[in-house]
Amino acid sequence: MDLLYARAQMGLSLAFHIIFAAAGIALPLLMVLSDLKARRKKDPELALLSRKLAKGTAILFAVGAVSGTALSFELGLLWPEFMGTYGEVIGLPFALEGTAFFTEAVFLGIYLYGRERIPAGLHLFSGVMVAISGAASAFFVTLVNAFMNHPAGFTLVDGVPTEIEPVVAMFSPGWAYQVGHVLLSCYQASAFAMAGIHAFVLLRHPGSSFHRKALGVALPLACVTALLQPVVGDLSAKHVAEAQPVKLAAMEGQFETERGAGLKLGGLPDEETGTTPWAVEVPKALSILAHGDPDAEVKGLNEFPRDEWPPVAKVHLSFQVMVATGSLMTLLAAVTLWRRWRRGAWPEGRALLWGWLVCGPLGVVAMEAGWLVTEWGRQPWIVRGVMRTAEAVTPVPHLAVPFWTFTLLYLFLGVMVTLLLVWQVAGTLPGEGKPVSLEVSHVH
Repeated sequence: MDLLYARAQMGLSLAFHIIFAAAGIALPLLMVLSDLKARRKKDPELALLSRKLAKGTAILFAVGAVSGTALSFELGLLWPEFMGTYGEVIGLPFALEGTAFFTEAVFLGIYLYGRERIPAGLHLFSGVMVAISGAASAFFVTLVNAFMNHPAGFTLVDGVPTEIEPVVAMFSPGWAYQVGHVLLSCYQASAFAMAGIHAFVLLRHPGSSFHRKALGVALPLACVTALLQPVVGDLSAKHVAEAQPVKLAAMEGQFETERGAGLKLGGLPDEETGTTPWAVEVPKALSILAHGDPDAEVKGLNEFPRDEWPPVAKVHLSFQVMVATGSLMTLLAAVTLWRRWRRGAWPEGRALLWGWLVCGPLGVVAMEAGWLVTEWGRQPWIVRGVMRTAEAVTPVPHLAVPFWTFTLLYLFLGVMVTLLLVWQVAGTLPGEGKPVSLEVSHVH
């Protein structure tokens, strides 16, 4: 039961943190893009958008700092054997992430309070550094997860890592695919959410030039990331097929080893019968996607000991949700770019605005589903192949108390940050009264 509570608490913390961390990574880029357009066009509405995005970044940075600090404590408190055994191996990316975090905080302060106090070029540079530092934080944290999925950089002797090479451990095999997948998901989820919000307002107030310009800032990033993500995702899946075949088998609900394996769409794997009922199968597609060969062999779950299987149904369903939502976003992005190319401007029709409104939350859904695939798919290992999750958990009993305490904390933070962001989008923050008013002369 304590293992269940420990995993539930860590899962809850990550599910909460990743949303606000992702937005905190992507909003600075959108902030800089709107700032650049405002300076180039001397447009006060784009300058106002940049200010709003900067304040949104500050809100999300604060919440991300709280939830990230909670996560760092949980790593030590809930998983002491993991941190005690492998802390020296993976300490380098954690240290570099802390450096990136403080760098982001410094430049965010300069950007927020130095807009009209420092030269325009230096102010813009501070915004660029916020965007780079936020991405660097995600980069280093994801390297730790990549190590947990494919450990490297040490020799295990009697359960103790020796001959440690921190740089090799930090850049374990497959790190580039996982980092690329994560960073794209952060930008994609945030850009789709921003596009959905402004599409909603435009459906109600079609003449709003501010929201039309804001949509014009979000759409390019949303479309580009939606088209790039399937490419990076395919490369990542191919690495999983080679390095974690049991995870791939769970993702696809593949129980039997076979050549020319078909790709299962939908279905619900049944571990007792070793089948995936109600799935629609595309012949040989799995062999092609996994190995680039229609006759390649794909290992099934039955090739592996039962106690090394991840929770098959959960992994499969999460993967199906990720692929389905990602496919919808890719389709919408392709249609939007095609119409942009045909008309020479971002489309304004109600049908497409409805599409962006409906798909606005899908980036977050896909991102959460993807992390569930990553974490559930590695089970029963906390460090794949060398340390089981049950071996790493704390021996401290009564973990239900901290679980419910942190649940209430996250609920409170979630409600507060939602209210603050809603006020910010609406144009007014508590205590500010009227929305910020900008003159063209303020835009350097």
